[in-house]
Amino acid sequence: MELTFTGTVTEWRGPAPYYFVPVPDMESADIREVASMATYGWGVIPVEARIGEVAFATSLFPKDGAYLLPLKAAVRKPQGLSAGDDVTVEMTIRI
Repeated sequence: MELTFTGTVTEWRGPAPYYFVPVPDMESADIREVASMATYGWGVIPVEARIGEVAFATSLFPKDGAYLLPLKAAVRKPQGLSAGDDVTVEMTIRI
């Protein structure tokens, strides 16, 4: 399953800060349709994603019926991304 969406980088401040892009409701609904085939446990969904010129592999985290796409420093820093920035994500669910 391939998806493209735009979202805003958000920061979660815990013991260490984490950055995510929330997956919009419509795309999250599409992901839920294949979640049982894609998850490897705990409801996380493996994906390959691209933001700008940076491609990366990660896993979506389920949150309140939707999903969060984690952004590692290796993805954010080369593009100068920080909380509040809007990004376009191209993403493939790995089934």
